[in-house]
Amino acid sequence: MTDTKYLDIIKAPVITEKSEMAKQSGQYTFKVDPKANKTEIKSAIEKIFNVKVASIKTINEKPKKRRVGRYSGMTNRSKKAIVTLKDGGTIDLG
Repeated sequence: MTDTKYLDIIKAPVITEKSEMAKQSGQYTFKVDPKANKTEIKSAIEKIFNVKVASIKTINEKPKKRRVGRYSGMTNRSKKAIVTLKDGGTIDLG
């Protein structure tokens, strides 16, 4: 796969209080493409950030109901991946 393909799989890092506390134990959280599987996510993380991945947990987030004025609809579905790095690996998210 090319680098643009890897960048399509990893959308953005998730920066919350919970994810910041998990960084201390080597776990990083990312928004990923809902169609991506664990092996694709692993190869994308390893290629983009140049680290070794120990394990991956994925979470499918269901759409939520939202309303704008008189129009109601649903948000887009999304997927999160919690990536655990091997010993000594770190990712600088800026």
